[in-house]
Amino acid sequence: MQEVKNPLVGIITGSASDKPIVDKVTGILDEFGVAWEYNVLSAHRTPNKTAKYAREAESRGVKVLIGIAGLAAALPGTLAAHTTLPVIGVPGDGGPLSGVDALHSIVQMPSGIPVATVGIGNGKNAAYLAVSILALLNSEIRQKLADYRKSLGDI
Repeated sequence: MQEVKNPLVGIITGSASDKPIVDKVTGILDEFGVAWEYNVLSAHRTPNKTAKYAREAESRGVKVLIGIAGLAAALPGTLAAHTTLPVIGVPGDGGPLSGVDALHSIVQMPSGIPVATVGIGNGKNAAYLAVSILALLNSEIRQKLADYRKSLGDI
């Protein structure tokens, strides 16, 4: 676990091989000044640690979880099953189906346990979605997001 003071976003991957996607997420969060923490936890190999992390995240001040996983991609759903925090799922882009299997796994959550899902390997959009959620609670982040959107043009 990466030690960060007052993280607002928890980033969890099923394996260290997902680090390139994590880097996309953290790059955007850093631009917005959003504190984050990163953990490698597996829905399959470390299910108890994964559930414990999800259950305790809110009490530590985390507001949004981002779960990055490939193949069966059970991680985002496992996180969502153990917390009421918003969970954003990022399908990993590896494996024989290049992430399509992970995408289908993440978007097919049962009713009542939603996981917001972005495109395959799209860590940047996961970060932007997390920032949008945090902007509801934080006027400084909301202003940074508004300024960023203006910088895109046509506003």
